[in-house]
Amino acid sequence: MKFTLVILGAPYSDSASQTALAFAHAALANGHTIYRLFFYADGVHNATRLAAPPQDEHDLPASWQQFITEHQLDAVVCIAAALRRGLLDTTEAERYQKSGDNIAQGFELSGLGQLIEASAASDRVLTFGA
Repeated sequence: MKFTLVILGAPYSDSASQTALAFAHAALANGHTIYRLFFYADGVHNATRLAAPPQDEHDLPASWQQFITEHQLDAVVCIAAALRRGLLDTTEAERYQKSGDNIAQGFELSGLGQLIEASAASDRVLTFGA
């Protein structure tokens, strides 16, 4: 089965992001495919490279980045939601004349069209968070 996952929850505000990551691991381990990860609303915070949780806490953004890199997954961050929340890649940082970018490697800023396309190409679209 081919899945697209929509992650709406920020890394530490609820369990949505952690649950999505656990599901993604299990899906791949059971022979399924992940067509696209789409981070939307507060879920865009999972794409930051600047999170610095205490050493005794799980670094969920880093875990997402490692998972995406390891499995060469398509990880799209909604550009409108990201810009609203201060998450920028180098192109957008230059465009808005900001001093730096903070999107982690492996994540790509793009629009809702990517979600629509993924929905059409996937067998199931699962949403994590409210």
